Amino acid sequence: MFYSKSLKKNSNFKHCFFSRNNGISKGIYESLNCGLGSKDQKSNIKKNLDIVAKKFDMDSKLLVLMNQTHSNKVVLIEDNISLKRINSDAMLTKNSSIALGVLTADCAPILFFEQKEQIAGCIHAGWKGAINGVIENTLMKLREIGGNPEELVVCIGPCISKQSYEVKEDFYSIFKNKFKENDSFFTRKDKKTFNFDLRGFVNKKFKNFGVSEIDNILIDTFATKNEYFSHRRAKKLKENDYGRCISVIKKITS
Repeated sequence: MFYSKSLKKNSNFKHCFFSRNNGISKGIYESLNCGLGSKDQKSNIKKNLDIVAKKFDMDSKLLVLMNQTHSNKVVLIEDNISLKRINSDAMLTKNSSIALGVLTADCAPILFFEQKEQIAGCIHAGWKGAINGVIENTLMKLREIGGNPEELVVCIGPCISKQSYEVKEDFYSIFKNKFKENDSFFTRKDKKTFNFDLRGFVNKKFKNFGVSEIDNILIDTFATKNEYFSHRRAKKLKENDYGRCISVIKKITS
């Protein structure tokens, strides 16, 4: 488990970036696999989510998860309802009865709160969501409900590092064709491959909106097999599936 020093400063919010440890799943899902979209036994995933919820002194039914599709969709969660997974890649809430969770296995898990209006939020930021505006859409939605991006405290959790994120020319071209400035997030490795800085790209998105307090947990999910699940590592090892780590934030005052 890892915590952001910046997020911990505000006692009105509780959070945690969970590793893959201290759960009950077996095999390639060992051990705290929280990915409902994985092929792991659903009973094991449910028990793992119960373990996570217990850390927040709550029932796992009030831990809101997303059906993540690498979209740019943002949803405001307002009511205390028995929720299925929300079809989005970002969520916001002012509700102190629920917790918001984001699942990742190389993508960037982002937790944040807005200090003035006491809004909690999370974002699942893979390259597709990031380039297509999931961060911008989240910050615009924040403004719609009275929040101010300049009042945000953000933490970008463990994700794949630039050193481990090798991509081909077609990937590079997608970014370069979108904005020429995106070239700065790539380093050419050889004639056909580049290394992509997902973390740097995500950080820049927040800075463009005037967010100044951004914390980073500098852990490479690809390189830390015993600590984190990794989609890219699973493919390299020819495993037929992979687990997902969870990151959670909860407002604890009404």
